[in-house]
Amino acid sequence: MTSSLFFNITTFAYLASMLIFFTFLAVRAKALGTAAIAVAYGGLFAQTVAIGLRWKESYDMGMGHAPLSNLYESVVFFSWTIVLIYVLLDLKFTYRVIGAFVMPFALLGMAWAQLGMNTGIEPLVPALQSNWLLYHVITCFLGYAAFAVACGISIMYLIKAGSEESAEKPAGNALLAMFPPIKVLDDLNYRAIMVGFPLLTLGIITGAAWANYAWGTYWSWDPKETWSLIVWFVYAAFLHARITKGWVGKRAAWLSIVGFAATIFCYLGVNLFLSGLHSYGGK
Repeated sequence: MTSSLFFNITTFAYLASMLIFFTFLAVRAKALGTAAIAVAYGGLFAQTVAIGLRWKESYDMGMGHAPLSNLYESVVFFSWTIVLIYVLLDLKFTYRVIGAFVMPFALLGMAWAQLGMNTGIEPLVPALQSNWLLYHVITCFLGYAAFAVACGISIMYLIKAGSEESAEKPAGNALLAMFPPIKVLDDLNYRAIMVGFPLLTLGIITGAAWANYAWGTYWSWDPKETWSLIVWFVYAAFLHARITKGWVGKRAAWLSIVGFAATIFCYLGVNLFLSGLHSYGGK
């Protein structure tokens, strides 16, 4: 059994989970919601096994490093963290319908990684040969995953709030009745960002410590560092506006979506389109 096999199983599991969630939205049968989250759990388990096997395979090949060293491995890990954060949210609140707006992010990551990237295990470049790799990548991606969940919830909020304002009654309302109340969606958006923001902060701090270890300076205004700071300021502004100005509702939802767009550019756009000290992340 290889990691590639389990990653393929994971991709199909996330696809099946997403499709069942969409059917759950259309049919509104509780059993389908349960089935969808069960398949997501199965995919998360398969992906956890796959990541463990890939780690072992790197040792078997004489490289011996965590599977977090290139774009393929980071995208796979990002998908894993998204599903992990969603599963933890489901365990606490059991709003199954949220899965229809979160699982597509995880599926897109896995499908892109499996179909469009070099999946080979490669030696670490010198800058990555440090335990800071684990601390930095794990904290950053858990933060990114929380922001992805917040983005999905914000999209739900805007759909439901827009429907309530337009006062359209027929078919749409039966579907939207499955959504949590808009006050709950607003609160869940805030909670997800409250989880992601300190994790992102830790990611930036550990990244600075790693930079000092690898390059002899804590901060060099590399494009990745600059965009990480931009993302941090966006979510800091979100929390500041909510706590001091009472920003809730649509403004908070839009800012959450803008923040996740900035996060995706920080993660992928910088790696793929800009050059700098983090250019190896685009391989």
